[in-house]
Amino acid sequence: MDKRYLTAPCGLDCFNCSLLEENLTEENRMKMAQYRNIPPEDVACKGCRGEEGNCLSAEGGCATWECAREKGVEYCYECSEFPCGLLAPSAKGASYPHNKKVYNLCRMKLNGIDSWTEEAAEIRKRYYDGEFIVGRGPVLK
Repeated sequence: MDKRYLTAPCGLDCFNCSLLEENLTEENRMKMAQYRNIPPEDVACKGCRGEEGNCLSAEGGCATWECAREKGVEYCYECSEFPCGLLAPSAKGASYPHNKKVYNLCRMKLNGIDSWTEEAAEIRKRYYDGEFIVGRGPVLK
C-alpha cells in the first residue's frame, strides 16, 4: 500500500479510511450507500488521489483538491497560504474532521510525510476514541 499516494492533499489519511476499497466492509458499504442514497457498488473509494478529489464525503466535489491541483502542491502544507480558510474548522455542523487535517499537515511539515504515515493510525485513534481534556488534547483511556 502506497501511503504517500493514499494521503489526501488536505492531510486526511485515506489509507486508514473505512471506505477505502482495501478496508471496506459490507456493513460500512451498506451504511454509506444508505446515507448517500447511492447504489452499494458505488461506495468503494480509491483514495483522494485515485478519485481525483471526488470523495464520497465531499458533497459536490472538493475545493481543497482543486486548489492544491491549481497551485501545484502535493500537500496543503507546501502552499504559501497554509493554513487557509479551506482547512478552517467549524464547531457547527462539522461532521468531517477538519481540525485533524490541519494537525496531520503540521505533523507532515514538521517530521516529513513518511514519519507521519507511521503515526497516522494513532492520531486517528486518539481523534475518534480519545476523551478530550483541556490542555491535554484527546487522551485514550
